[in-house]
Amino acid sequence: MTVTNETAFLVDFLPVVRRTLSRSGFVIDHVQYYSDALKPWIARREELGRFVLRRDPRDISRIWVLDPDQDAYVEIPYRTLSRPPISAWEQKAAVARLRELGRAEVDENVLFAMVAQMREITEVAAASTRKARRDRQRRAEAPPQQVPTRLPKPPAPPTGSDGKVAARPFEVIEQW
Repeated sequence: MTVTNETAFLVDFLPVVRRTLSRSGFVIDHVQYYSDALKPWIARREELGRFVLRRDPRDISRIWVLDPDQDAYVEIPYRTLSRPPISAWEQKAAVARLRELGRAEVDENVLFAMVAQMREITEVAAASTRKARRDRQRRAEAPPQQVPTRLPKPPAPPTGSDGKVAARPFEVIEQW
């Protein structure tokens, strides 16, 4: 069997979501999707009913919409293109965290702000964990430092009657 359209073949295995089309595009899990390709369908959205949408859970930055007139998929990106690609897992975790914080309403801006905050926390924790691990490794590899002991204070040199330091003979003379 030969695959003629690789994208359509891959998209066929993605999870299906059914949504109605609004003037602003599609909304799935608090995220809006829009493209100019939707304009012909928006005009007759009442008669088209619910659309078959497919979304990759690893990257929800785009969806594929089954064209009701043709048997092909149309790729539709986020409505706000400046948003970073996120996974469905990140999106669900951000919504759950917002609910924990007492947010009854979740909008797209707050959702992506929470995803950014969660990513930053993860990066800081990973960096500090790596740094702590490196520091522990360096301490383990370093030779143990000996605490310097206090040397006894040498006796004061003898002084003569005139207050000058008297010369002392060498204690040990090395012979060659």
